[in-house]
Amino acid sequence: MADSRQKTDPPVLVGRVKRMMSILLNRPRVLNSLNTEMIRLIRRALEEAERDDSIRFVVLHGIGEKGFCAGGDIKTLAMAAKSRQLREAHEFFDAEYALDFRIYRFPKPVVVLAHGITMGGGLGLAAGADVVIGTERTRMAMPESRIGIFPDVGATGWLFKKCPEGYPEFLALTGYELGGSECVRLGLATHLCPFDRLPGVLLMLEDYSEPLPQKRKDAAEQLTRYLTSFLSTDSSPNPEMDEWVRTYFHAQDSILRIMETLSTCRSQEQLCADFFFQLGERSPTSLVLTLHLLRHNEGRAMDEVYAVDSKAVRFMLAHHDFLEGVRARIIDKDDKPQWRPQRIEEVDLSSILPQIFAN
Repeated sequence: MADSRQKTDPPVLVGRVKRMMSILLNRPRVLNSLNTEMIRLIRRALEEAERDDSIRFVVLHGIGEKGFCAGGDIKTLAMAAKSRQLREAHEFFDAEYALDFRIYRFPKPVVVLAHGITMGGGLGLAAGADVVIGTERTRMAMPESRIGIFPDVGATGWLFKKCPEGYPEFLALTGYELGGSECVRLGLATHLCPFDRLPGVLLMLEDYSEPLPQKRKDAAEQLTRYLTSFLSTDSSPNPEMDEWVRTYFHAQDSILRIMETLSTCRSQEQLCADFFFQLGERSPTSLVLTLHLLRHNEGRAMDEVYAVDSKAVRFMLAHHDFLEGVRARIIDKDDKPQWRPQRIEEVDLSSILPQIFAN
């Protein structure tokens, strides 16, 4: 994972080794945050891999020890929004969602080496993969509402396909950060590998030369068996937290009701305290929108989820809270966003939701 990037290097490096195509994110100074050029290069590589019969699987990974991908290049998108160049921002998100959906529907196995920080758009890339390998250093989260957006990249749909009951709501609303084996326990990673053995996984994949079944699922299972000596699915159970999350978050449709019930909670007091702290950091508009998206997108086909995300992100990009969140968290870093409105009780999305959810 050494940083070998030169000034002239492209932001995505594509290589072929035997039956594998390697797609390597190459912006380590910004934790491989995605921009439009990177998305275009990844999409082009996938198109080539799909056409080339000698390529039987794809590996997505990132340069640098700190992370696979921290998400989208939010500062650049905020500058576009601030200068009212919203078309540029819209094009980025449309291209990102199209790429994520392409990974879902890709006919060959996709492996993601999700070392270090894997958040937001990084999880979007991993969500449609067959094998997502984390390490003890992996950190996964959907923290978007801290900057006035919402957990996009299809998260309000695919969280229900991956996580135990209650966790889609809990993770999306709080931005709770999963670490190491917890990523496997809650379904965002499929396997765990010690960080110092991750280069060995890549070498094994590069060396793979045997035929693979035509069906993507069967081929992915064969690759997983091939890597058995490196991978584990072990994770420490946490039944107390699971029960707390299921009790207070599963199928809830009102943030105010969640807050009311948790205000009298007498178990898991630290989790309760953390919840109120995390909510206090986030845009009330983003939070209310997020819960509506969760309730609407649960169980829907992923193409429908991405279509809704595209409409919802246009609303938030034009909303005060996005520019204010980026200012407070990323540019000025004073951590004092002035949300409009400032209270969840004051958020009224009755006029915008029909537009977002319209077919």
